[in-house]
Amino acid sequence: MTKIKLAVMGVGRWGVHLFRNFLAHPQVSVVAVVDPHKERFTKIKRQFDLDENVLLTTEWEYVKQIAGLTAVAIATPATTHYALIKDALHQGYHVLAEKPLTIDPEECRELCQIAEYQQLILMVDHTYLFHPAVEKGQTVVQSGQLGHLRYGYATRTHLGPVRQDVDALWDLAIHDIAIFNTWLGKLPIKVQATGTAWLQGNREVGENTMSTLPATQGLADLLWLTLTYPDNLQAYVHLCWLNPDKQRRLGIVGSQGSLIFDEMSASSPLTLIHGEVTKEGNSFIPVNQRQEVVEIEKAEPLGKVCDHFVSSVIQNTPSLISSGSVGRELVVILRALTTSLNQKGKSIKISNG
Repeated sequence: MTKIKLAVMGVGRWGVHLFRNFLAHPQVSVVAVVDPHKERFTKIKRQFDLDENVLLTTEWEYVKQIAGLTAVAIATPATTHYALIKDALHQGYHVLAEKPLTIDPEECRELCQIAEYQQLILMVDHTYLFHPAVEKGQTVVQSGQLGHLRYGYATRTHLGPVRQDVDALWDLAIHDIAIFNTWLGKLPIKVQATGTAWLQGNREVGENTMSTLPATQGLADLLWLTLTYPDNLQAYVHLCWLNPDKQRRLGIVGSQGSLIFDEMSASSPLTLIHGEVTKEGNSFIPVNQRQEVVEIEKAEPLGKVCDHFVSSVIQNTPSLISSGSVGRELVVILRALTTSLNQKGKSIKISNG
């Protein structure tokens, strides 16, 4: 069986889950972990009964000396992605990067070009695109079962964690935008965003945050987004990290029914709600109402991400689901939303060229 040698950069809150999945993957040999926080090494050694041959280091330069290293999984702050990914690609390593790919569309474009020139895999961990409910939902929406599509909506709220390096837009929105793009098979052509900053409203966003972003309003805790797709279909997104009513809910509404992805429902995360209205005289009467739980595969989405990356590397075939190009498209949208937010909700047209 072919095994690839892989290093994990960053074993914090999310990186440790990437590490866990790659450590258990039959076609991967995890040979190194890089993290600036040495105390994390003690934790993973104890948690995973780690082999002594795995290099644990705070210095990326030591990892580049490992013979036969094939790939790198990067789960570091987004502001570090560009330099790390660029260096890894120039070293000849395939790269799986935590989302977002970078915080700048032109940096994303450059990384995609380097990967293509070097014939290397550049993939972004947009985990929801590998969620069985999202995969199945794409099939349902594009099969036409909902009739003429009318609009979409999503709510992503919780009480913390409140980040100090990025607002709720850059922390949360990318998930729902990725799902809408996938289900609709289209990209938005214009966007709008409004928001409120309660906790960090008086601070300017500086170079230690997620951005070169032109924000002067602090870091928004609450956001309302409007994404306008071709054919004037609009999707509305509500984001907040100061709301104890935790929700992870997204829907598409059509003339014959709605498809709902409710991540908080363990028993039925994907539901097809049939129903439409018919006119009788001067009244509109609901008809054909019924509810259907859509069966989905049982699988950990992140495990599928890692497996897809490994297959892409071994076959040297770029991902059709979550490539660097897909990552760039999402960064373009986030930057446009940021521009709208800082211009008090002005509609911003998007060019994905």
